[in-house]
Formats: sequence, structure tokens, C-alpha cells
Amino acid sequence: MPDNTPIENIRYDRLSALIQRFSLQVSICAPGRGNMRVLAKQGSDAPSRVIFSPTGRAVAEPPGEHVLVEADVDWGGGANPMLAALPSTLAFAVEDEETALLLRVFTSEARAARCGAETALSRLAEVLLIRILRAQIESGGTETGLIAGLADPRLSRAIVAMHDTPGRDWRNDDLAAHAGMSLSRFCEVFRKMVGETPQGYLRRWRMTLARQDIDRGERVQSVARRYGYTSPEALSRAFQRQFGANPADIKRAKRVA
Repeated sequence: MPDNTPIENIRYDRLSALIQRFSLQVSICAPGRGNMRVLAKQGSDAPSRVIFSPTGRAVAEPPGEHVLVEADVDWGGGANPMLAALPSTLAFAVEDEETALLLRVFTSEARAARCGAETALSRLAEVLLIRILRAQIESGGTETGLIAGLADPRLSRAIVAMHDTPGRDWRNDDLAAHAGMSLSRFCEVFRKMVGETPQGYLRRWRMTLARQDIDRGERVQSVARRYGYTSPEALSRAFQRQFGANPADIKRAKRVA
């Protein structure tokens, strides 16, 4: 059955539902091969900033800086709508002692390569990326996309509701009420800020989650019920439109592999 948790009981956290859905993997790599670089000023080992390219390799460091650590970071690839909404390359300055300490520990783990370092690096990188994402949301200076929607104090409540309870039978008027906006204004602003309709975004989010569950081998009937589809056939049709293959094909391919 669809999730019909009362709206007033839905928690409000702009990032947690997204973060929990995508596993993060970090590996230290050779110069020029990573998409994250921790930089320091020449002659110093104190981290000064991070350059991160969600979709490719990080740009070269400018004169006056050198690389302390270079890593390849994978946080769900193209399936993660948050990373897909980020600029192609962004720089995050170290402006507080907490971030400086986090990066010093990250650098130490990367250089020492002790047992458990890979897991430690992934956990530390996750905290770092959360801080980067917070800064992007708080600045509100992004282009049209998910982060722009999350930066809006009204739209973000509707988006978080969809993230937290994707199986609920969300209608646009429910989401507009959650955002504290009229229906017409909500739909207009959502499309302008996020770049698609509320229902279009909800469908994509449900399909992202359904694909994860199908990849893990879950039954189509269970996945359909979890995300508010009336039947396994309804889910399969939506899945085919989104991915060009039905869930049964995906499951068979996984078994063969």
C-alpha cells in the first residue's frame, strides 16, 4: 500500500534521505586520475581548499598550491540526483577549524594507508561532501536543478517530503500545501527552480529507488507496493520507459553476470 504518513509527521532534513540511499566509495589515486583534490598553499601542509568534480576529473591546481591528496570519489554515479545537480567543478575553501581538522585526518589516513583506511576515507569523505552540499544549498547560487529547489525554503519542504516518503500518493495540491503555496504558484516555481514538474521529479525519484531495489534482487511486487504503484505491471511499464528494459530483464542479467 502507498505510504500515507500524515504530512505533519514527516521530518524535515534536506539531505539525509538522499545521503542514505547512495553508497560512497573513495580510492586514493595517481595525480591526474581523481575527481577530488585536497590542496595546500606552497610550502604548507595545512589544507586550504578542496576541488571536486562530481562528473569527471578535478581541474589542475593553480600556481601557488600543491596537492596533498588526490582521490576518486564515487557516490552513486549518475543515479544520485544531488551530484547530478552540482556544477561540473566546484571549489570548497577551508574556512573553519572543524573542516581543517576533518581534512587533516583525511590526509593522514590517505598517506599512512593503515588497515581500515579505505573505510575510514569513505566515512570522512562523506562528512566532507555533506559540508560541501550544505554550502551549496545555503548559498542558493546554483543553476536550475535539485539544489536550487532545496535552497528554496518552501520548495524544499515538498522535495524532502517526496524523498522521505516516495510511496505516498502525492498529488500536486498535497505538495503545494506542504510548501505553504497555492497550487498554481507551487507548480510554476517548482518547474522554474528544479527544471521539471513536481510529478516528473517524483517519478524519476521513485524509478531511481526502484532500480536500486531491483538491482539488489528484490521482488517486483514488493518494489511496486513500496513506491505506490498499483501493480507489478504498472511498475514494469514505468521502469521500461525510464531505463529501456523491464525489471525481469535486469534481474536475469544480474543472475547471468
